[in-house]
Amino acid sequence: MRLALDTSAVPDQPAGAGRYVVELARRLPARGVDTTLVTRHGDEARWREYSPESHVSALVPRARVARLAFEATRLGRTRVARGVDVWHGPHYTMPRQGPTPCVVTIHDMTFFTNPEWHERAKVLFFRRAITHAARHARAIVSVSAFTARLIDEMLEGHAPVVVAPLGVDLERFNLDARADAGVMARHGLSTDVEYFLFVGTFEPRKGIDVLLDAFSEVARENPRVELWLAGQHGWGVADVEDRLSTHAAASRIRRLGFVPDDALAPLLRGSRGAVYPSRGEGFGLPVLEALACGVPVVTTRDTVMEEVAGGAATLTAAGSSSDLASAMLSLLGQSDADRERDARRGRERAETFTWSRCVDQHLVAYHLARGE
Repeated sequence: MRLALDTSAVPDQPAGAGRYVVELARRLPARGVDTTLVTRHGDEARWREYSPESHVSALVPRARVARLAFEATRLGRTRVARGVDVWHGPHYTMPRQGPTPCVVTIHDMTFFTNPEWHERAKVLFFRRAITHAARHARAIVSVSAFTARLIDEMLEGHAPVVVAPLGVDLERFNLDARADAGVMARHGLSTDVEYFLFVGTFEPRKGIDVLLDAFSEVARENPRVELWLAGQHGWGVADVEDRLSTHAAASRIRRLGFVPDDALAPLLRGSRGAVYPSRGEGFGLPVLEALACGVPVVTTRDTVMEEVAGGAATLTAAGSSSDLASAMLSLLGQSDADRERDARRGRERAETFTWSRCVDQHLVAYHLARGE
């Protein structure tokens, strides 16, 4: 099978949805898929490093507006698009013109259900893109059963949906902490500090405002514990920035920025717990990675994170800082035996999610798009 995988929306520092595309690019050639990675101009070297066995074609302009216009008007008629059996748009969109069967990944439906979590221009664009993809793609990939149900409820006459849960690199995200002190030291981080860890882009839906309020209560009860925040700056978080600067325990809150791949697992293993109070996601990869490291997780009930955790995390009500603080304080009071029990349970849950199974489901979608 000849496949074009559109990687043009993946940022230079890939987070959850971007890492999903990287993993597909790395793994599809080994499954016998003749893969062409369609990249932005000047991005060829990075994708050749990610996936040496793939072809790389830098067709797409770097600027976002130009990229989207090119996709809508010309991309589907390029020689690359016309020379493959299937085109996969892994980030909501697909070429508007051209004869090639398309598969589109819809990560979540929050542009419809919670537009306040996104910039207005993105809401308008992605609502149109998702509606178009649902009607004109040959198959849709959903990364969770949670999102698949919403697609069924909200998009009439949509293409067949294949659920393909994301995976976790179980070799990198593991229980082995023997080398962690050295890795942490190289990044200027101490292993002698007791801390909770948040991993995610700073944006409204992540619940960082709730986490800061919860940490106020935790910090009053425990004079040593810190809160470490790892992730890139997103948008719409001016209020969060104000809270960070004026927080009563500001000296115990550490901004780490984007965390390199080699440091993330050691950071997780060194924490008292991973706290992920997001109000909504497509999947919630940080939850799975923390569970794979045997780290206690606190996240939000009635979201996709509850589906991912499968009973291996502590669940709190969305938006409830008191509920979140109570869960964090409970983790601080855990016995070693309880912590070891939770570590085993989390690891067992994580082992049910592999990138190999994720690729299996994508192959189902690709064959479906070809009418097979």
